[in-house]
Amino acid sequence: MEMSNSKQLTKKDLTTMSWRYILGSQLNWNYERMMSSGYLYGIMPALQKFYGDDEEQFKDMMKTHNQFFNTNAIFGNLIMGIDVAIEEQDGYAAKDTIVGLKTALMGSLAGVGDSLFHVIWGTVFGSIAGTLAQNGSVVGCLIWIVANIALLFGRAALLPMGYKQGVKLVTTLKDKLAAFTNAATILGVTVIGALIPSVIKASVPMVYKKNGVELVIQDTLDSILPALVPVLLVMLTYWMLGQKKLNSTRVIWIILILSIALSAFGILA
Repeated sequence: MEMSNSKQLTKKDLTTMSWRYILGSQLNWNYERMMSSGYLYGIMPALQKFYGDDEEQFKDMMKTHNQFFNTNAIFGNLIMGIDVAIEEQDGYAAKDTIVGLKTALMGSLAGVGDSLFHVIWGTVFGSIAGTLAQNGSVVGCLIWIVANIALLFGRAALLPMGYKQGVKLVTTLKDKLAAFTNAATILGVTVIGALIPSVIKASVPMVYKKNGVELVIQDTLDSILPALVPVLLVMLTYWMLGQKKLNSTRVIWIILILSIALSAFGILA
């Protein structure tokens, strides 16, 4: 089924759908169908253009797009772009293809998207912004705002990109996305490691004295590895977060109690 020119999506249509999905992707989120309502809300302008003159097809495609859907919210724009490109080309005949496409892409892109945008993006820019803000610099606040604005408009560009490139985009970028994710992960770990000495203030105040000779424990530790104590605390925290019986709240309480106790006994300062 070839679409007539009147049913071809315009740049305005793509922009409208992109922002509808961005603003409404989590609308009516529920444990039965999760993001399906938000996806349907976003793609509605395309459905009206493609199937508006056939009430039965229109209703059926609305039901189809209101089936279970859950992926990384940012990459949802990309999936929708590929989706409407296929529907514009094949129309109602692409119904089963679309269901299979969404099912295949939403899982694979969820893992990549969550790693990139929910973990690495926030870790890198949040750590830099938080450290600068902690030191009283307004630049930290600006970095966080600009980073999120850039992410917002970058997300808006994914739907038109998916529409133009189609399924071949995912195939082409599959290996590149994996490599980029690994590189971004390394960058994130490097940034966190570099920020440890400035964010975590912990030292050993003990001084060993004998026969008129003083041995400053902290100086000895610094000669082994500068900021060794903060690094060990981070490693301890990371290890605790990996234990099944511990969650982030419990770990915070453990670190708080441990810090107070060690400080009271003069072991840490």
